[in-house]
Formats: sequence, structure tokens, C-alpha cells
Amino acid sequence: MPALLEGRGIAVRFGGVAALKGVDLSVDPGEVLSVIGPNGAGKTTLFNVITGRVRPTQGSVLYRAQPIDKLAPFRIAQLGVVRTFQKTEVFGALPLVEGVAAGALARNDPDPAERAREALATVGLYGKAHLTAAQLSYGDQRLLEIAQALAADPKVLLLDEPASGMNHQESRRIVDLIVQLRARGLAVILVEHNMHVVMTISDRVIVINYGEKIADGKPDHVRNDARVIEAYLGAPQAAHAVAR
Repeated sequence: MPALLEGRGIAVRFGGVAALKGVDLSVDPGEVLSVIGPNGAGKTTLFNVITGRVRPTQGSVLYRAQPIDKLAPFRIAQLGVVRTFQKTEVFGALPLVEGVAAGALARNDPDPAERAREALATVGLYGKAHLTAAQLSYGDQRLLEIAQALAADPKVLLLDEPASGMNHQESRRIVDLIVQLRARGLAVILVEHNMHVVMTISDRVIVINYGEKIADGKPDHVRNDARVIEAYLGAPQAAHAVAR
């Protein structure tokens, strides 16, 4: 049975620079797949290919066994593949319901306001729905961006560093939310530098270095992979301290 979303041999070149070199990946409903690697490894480029912002030089992306890599980003989102961004993108001046409803409008939802309220409740912001995004803390703004994505009714949710800049308590909220979304059957693809979050939440982890996938497996397997320790975390003692 084919995966819900699959990348086959994804390669991207920007002039003479190879940003991705034949990367394969797959994710199924109710699975959390984390993509890790050093800065500049190609993780965001991979997200951009999956969501239609960058066309692959080679390879393909399939959703429900159908190629989507030549579709426009809005069409991919309408199909059910939705992302957040490394830099939070929210509608600062709008009340939360109105800003989140924009995601529901992308799917032509008959009641975008109700869909927005449901998404806000899912991320724990329903009690702040009367506020504007600009009035929220940084951590709540990260949750708000996830609510915007959820309002679009995704089947595959791509989260780009959702715990970036968060303290332990805030990142715990992200972990709890992802657990909840996984239980609902969402496929989640996570790019994250917080190794505690990655190792706590992931069903599988792939590691990219210089555009090449160097590891793919269960968190414990990847954590102890010598190539990962060398390429991603540097010295073995540093790898032990961070990954554990």
C-alpha cells in the first residue's frame, strides 16, 4: 500500500549548488516523521518542494499515489498538504478567529469562523479568541500559526521548527499538541533543532547533511548512528548531551 505522502529521489539544484541530492521520504496517517540536520542541510528546501514553492530538478512528490510536484502551492494545500514556517506568519492586527479563518477559506469551508474556533480550541487558544495575534506571547503565536494550518483541514501537516525559541514548558505544549494530532490520524512532518522534542515525539527520523539523506530510522537508531553524530552534532560527547 503506498504511503500517504512520498518523496522519490528529490534533487534540487540552484545554479551550481546541489541543495538536495536524491532524497527519499514517506509518511503515513498517524505518523510523526522528523527531518533533522545542520543549518543549510536542505531541510527547508525539502519542505518547499513538498509544498510546491520549489520545483524539484529531479524526482517527484506523490500524495495519495498521485504526483503533486508540478502543482501550485495553493492547490497542494487544498488537497491537504499544509505547512507552517520557521518565521512565524500570523495576521497581527486581526482577532484570532478572523486570522485563523483564512485557512478555512482556502478550503472553501462553508463556516470558516466555526472551523477557526475548532482549530483554536485544538491548540489551546480558544479562551483568547477575542485578542489580536499581536497581543499574544511568542509561544502562543507559534500555536496560532499551527491553528491557521489546522483550519485548512490538512491530512499532512509540515511543521518548520515549531519549538524554536521556546522554553521547556512552551515546547512541552508543542509536544502534547503533536501527540494529539497524531492520535487524530494526521501525518506530521517535523523540522526541529530541539533534540528533546524530536526524540520524544518522532516515530521515525531522517537526517540530511549537505543535501543528502544519511540516516533514516527509529529515534534510538538514528541517535546512535556514527554518521549522524559526526555530521549533525559534532563531537560524540556533545551528541550524547544533546540527544539524551
